[in-house]
Amino acid sequence: MSSKLLAFLLVVSLFANAYFVLFEEQPSLGEEQVKEMQARIDSLETENENLKGQVEQNNKSLQSYASQLEYYRERIFELESSSQTCPAGIEGFATLQGPAVFQKVELERSGPFIRENISEEGALLEISVEIRPGKGRVLVQTVPLTGVGFQDAANTAVFVAESETGNPLSSSDVIFSVTAEEDVPGGVDGPSAGALMALLTISAVDNSTRLNDSITLTGTIDSEGSIGEIGGVVEKAEAAKAGGKTLFLVPRENSELVTYKLVERNFGGFIITEREPEIVDAEEYIEEEVGIDIEYVDTIDDVLRYQR
Repeated sequence: MSSKLLAFLLVVSLFANAYFVLFEEQPSLGEEQVKEMQARIDSLETENENLKGQVEQNNKSLQSYASQLEYYRERIFELESSSQTCPAGIEGFATLQGPAVFQKVELERSGPFIRENISEEGALLEISVEIRPGKGRVLVQTVPLTGVGFQDAANTAVFVAESETGNPLSSSDVIFSVTAEEDVPGGVDGPSAGALMALLTISAVDNSTRLNDSITLTGTIDSEGSIGEIGGVVEKAEAAKAGGKTLFLVPRENSELVTYKLVERNFGGFIITEREPEIVDAEEYIEEEVGIDIEYVDTIDDVLRYQR
C-alpha cells in the first residue's frame, strides 16, 4: 500500500513540476535593472560619439600643424641659403622592424542575420629612414597608407634626433618608408612608432649607433624625448615574438595591463556571464603568456642604452 502511495505522490510531483515549467511565468530581470542597463548603453553611445568628434577635430589640427611646420622648414632653408649659413646636408640610412596593430573584421552568419566580429592582430612592419641633402623636409612613404598621426610622429622624431645628436637637418630631407611583409587590412595610423622612428633617425645621423635587429620597441615620443603610452601592447608583443625578436621595449606607462576574467552573476534568476577587468603587471604577464623579454623605457636615452 505504501509503495502505491509513493508512486502516486511521485506522479503528482512530476505533473506539478511540469505545470510550473510550462505555465508559470518565468522570473525576469527587474524593471530597475533593465532601466539601469539601458541608461548605461545610452551613456556609452553618447560618449562614443563625443570621442569620434574629438578624434576628427584632432586630426584636422594635426594636419594644420604639419602644414605650418613644412612652411617654416622651407623658410628656414631659404633664409640659411640666402645668408650662406646653411649647414651641409647629411646622408644616412637605418632600418628596423616595428610592431603595429590592425583590426580584423570577420563576417559570421547566424540564420538570416550577419554579424561582424572585430578582433585586433599584431604584425611587424619594416620601417626605414633615408637622409639625404635637401630642404629640411620630412617625407613619409608607406604601404599601406598612413594617417595624420603617423606623419606628425615622424616630424617629432626628427626634432628629437636633431636634439639628441646636435646635428641640424634643415639642409637634409628625411624620408621614412614603411612596408608590411604580409597583407594587412586598412592603414597605419597613430603615433605609436614615434620612438622607433626617433631611434632610426639618430642611427642614420650618427653611424656609431648600430641597431640590434633582435630588439624592437613601441611607444609615442614627444619633443623632450619622453616615451609615452600606446595601445595593443600584447598583440604587438605577439608579433615581435613571431618575428624572431628576443627583447621588446615598452613604455613604462604601459606597465599595468588590463586583462579580463569571466564571472557569473545572477540577475532575477538568470545567470549572466560577464567579463570582469583585472589589472596585472605587463612585464610578468607578457613574458609568461607570450614568451618574449620585456623592458620598460621612459626616454629615448633608455632606448639607446639597450642598442649600444
